[in-house]
Amino acid sequence: MKKNPLIVALDVPSKKEALDMVDQLKVYVDFYKIGLQLFLAEGHGVVEAIKDCGVNIFLDLKLHDIPNQVAAACRELVKMEVSMFTVHTQGGFEMMKRAKEAVEDEAFKLGISPPVVLGVTVLTSLDQKDLTDMGINRKVNEQVLGLASMATEAGLDGVVASPNEISDLKRVLGEDNMIVVPGIRPKGAAKTDQKRVMSPQEALTKGADYIVVGRPIIEAIDPLNKTVEILNEIKGVC
Repeated sequence: MKKNPLIVALDVPSKKEALDMVDQLKVYVDFYKIGLQLFLAEGHGVVEAIKDCGVNIFLDLKLHDIPNQVAAACRELVKMEVSMFTVHTQGGFEMMKRAKEAVEDEAFKLGISPPVVLGVTVLTSLDQKDLTDMGINRKVNEQVLGLASMATEAGLDGVVASPNEISDLKRVLGEDNMIVVPGIRPKGAAKTDQKRVMSPQEALTKGADYIVVGRPIIEAIDPLNKTVEILNEIKGVC
């Protein structure tokens, strides 16, 4: 699945803008993230439209509901044949376990490969103060590791976490569990609403399997040139 570890986040409001971005970048990038904004603006048809460009889809909806609802939703995502998607670890062990079971069962029924199911741990827009305000007494890295361990026990394929936790996650979860890392900011890029960030090269050196980059690319004057800059920065690491 992986030609290079860069996933471009299509955080744009329309299918046209998303397809224009993919058309510009697909010679270098074969993996794209669709999040809530684009999915809600355009519906599931946008997934098919972008897949038709010959690229892989990471559908980041962070499913979080009662186990039965999430399991049913996961079956629908399998039918869409996305490569990866997310559930939220704070939905709990049973929710994640049921999600993975539903994915495996539906993929078997359809005779297709199951998508990678990732558990979102602590959003990269949150820091220690935010966790304290929410009544969570653990340190950020402890919370991430606890949620990630539960996701692994539930059978998920990996987690989404900030670059700050990569080393600890690799140590605790082992090499077989995928770590997808948002909060990536190339040198000179603004943090915006991200609080726990790192450069592409640093994140991959620490052991990230994939890095997700959105605004630094899609808001660049020349997105293709910015993409090439990032790929040149990580050359030799991946």
